[in-house]
Amino acid sequence: MLDSGDGRADRAAAGPAGGQGVLVTGQSAALRDVSELLEDRVPDPEVAAMAERIGRRLAIRRRPRSDRPDRGSGRLASVPYRYRSDDIDLDRTIEVLTERPLPEDTDIIVRERMRSRRAVVLVVDVSGSMRGEKVRMAAATVAALSADLSGNGDQLALVAFWSDAALLKPLGAHVPAARLLDELMRIPARGLTNVQFALAVAHAELNRSSARRRTAVLLTDAVHNAGPDPRLLARRFPELHVLLETDGEHDVQLAADLARLGRGRLARVATHRDIAPALNRLLA
Repeated sequence: MLDSGDGRADRAAAGPAGGQGVLVTGQSAALRDVSELLEDRVPDPEVAAMAERIGRRLAIRRRPRSDRPDRGSGRLASVPYRYRSDDIDLDRTIEVLTERPLPEDTDIIVRERMRSRRAVVLVVDVSGSMRGEKVRMAAATVAALSADLSGNGDQLALVAFWSDAALLKPLGAHVPAARLLDELMRIPARGLTNVQFALAVAHAELNRSSARRRTAVLLTDAVHNAGPDPRLLARRFPELHVLLETDGEHDVQLAADLARLGRGRLARVATHRDIAPALNRLLA
């Protein structure tokens, strides 16, 4: 069940609805099945070609990482014995021992539960008109994060939203970046923007993860005009960053409030070329 975040304590903490005048409504929202949204629709060939070019060109700068994985309650992996697990992976151990006639304890391969290093939920605003630079910024963000979070146990989820929302990729699912971009570009643009419900979907998805660092990245113009005040839920995130699209109408104050309450940062992006540098700053 999604957390609506409408408690009185949260309302007091968030303060009055700010920005350019957040329109708080009682409109209900639904988590939509992406397969229903894409039915009988084909991607615009020009948009698909543009997204592919951005995907090949863009990647955010990778940070140095330790080769040592984190132990926890996540996926099962085969690793060298370090006096923690006694669940021996016989096949992998035999492979190692054939190359080491005089093995040591640490040449034994065991199975351990490994925690993901990072879990990131990308939340993309597809309300209004998904054309021009807005499409390019969405494609650039998906491409950059997909490249940065590939391998090493990192996980990426993707939520698209308008007055409703759709979970295009859950955490832990293996979906190629090209397919994610294709599906994102094929979602029909809608008029209203319910930031609160999108954050509720992202918050529920992050709660499923045992990653050491759990982060949400919101790409939006922050012009919220449907549903409850989104700031009531922002403070429940361990880390919420906002990429504020400034190429059209936008609400700087609401975006700043969401980032502040979510213990994250705000970055303003006017073109798709701003995305990779902004993500470097936000996720450093």
